[in-house]
Amino acid sequence: MHWVYYFGRVLIRILVFPFANWEVKGRENVPGKGPVLIVCNHLHIADPPIVAASIKLKSVIMAKEELWHNIWSRYWVKNFGAFPVRRGGIDREAIRQAENWLCQGVSLIMFPEGTRSSTAQLQPAFPGAALIAARLGAPVLPVAITGTDKLNNLLRCLRHRARITVTIGRPFSPPSADGKLTRDQRNRLMNEIMGKIAALLPPEYRGVYAGGENARD
Repeated sequence: MHWVYYFGRVLIRILVFPFANWEVKGRENVPGKGPVLIVCNHLHIADPPIVAASIKLKSVIMAKEELWHNIWSRYWVKNFGAFPVRRGGIDREAIRQAENWLCQGVSLIMFPEGTRSSTAQLQPAFPGAALIAARLGAPVLPVAITGTDKLNNLLRCLRHRARITVTIGRPFSPPSADGKLTRDQRNRLMNEIMGKIAALLPPEYRGVYAGGENARD
């Protein structure tokens, strides 16, 4: 891993400190070694590095391809341990890269909604996480983050620090299907994944998955 990978995990704590109290719950649920597929809701651009710094596993991040359009942001996100994904559908190249990392024993952080939620509530997820989980059979580690949506107003956070909480759930192993999922199977697995994230969130954050694992059936 590049020096930015290690430096960035320290730097994000320094940058967040003036604006928020940062708490991590459920550290005991993190496996002793990877790979695991880490899935999380998405509220703010700071979520990926915060989640990465909260989980002590060597991991890479699936991040939106727009971050590679600028040479400055590309340098930092690439060397922090991210690779691009095209949003709005199934990006086969991104899935291939994800599988390569997992096969090397490196964990993968994904945000299945594909973009930040403008309401802080869970939005319908894309199926990539279900495809990767089923194809490789890697344990899925659900994670929920709250409070980063308050970082949109940094001046207010300087006066009243936000409370950021990263809650790590218990890992679970979906049934392996060697990637051969019917549409219905894929949707059920994706609902299960998102339902486990929703269960870690306060009710006001659960959005379309407020009904749990069957919310989108």
